[in-house]
Amino acid sequence: MPKAEISWKRLDQAGEKLQVTAQRVGRDWIFSARHRRFDRWIVQAQPSLEDWLELLGALRRLMNRRRFMPDEIEHVEDIIRERFPDAEF
Repeated sequence: MPKAEISWKRLDQAGEKLQVTAQRVGRDWIFSARHRRFDRWIVQAQPSLEDWLELLGALRRLMNRRRFMPDEIEHVEDIIRERFPDAEF
């Protein structure tokens, strides 16, 4: 897994397992998801709040290992505030 890629698993609306990845490209994050191992990755144009919060939590954990800088966490928090004004984190 590249340094700028973070992945996790969650359930979709139908209750099926979904593998999600977030890749950092420049200052942007690109989210992709797939259901099964050999399925194609589908880029998510509008990631859910749940995915953004999962990314934020992973960044906070990885900051302690010096894989990401604190300014990256602030950048993701700003994106969440912009896209989801009512969200609390």
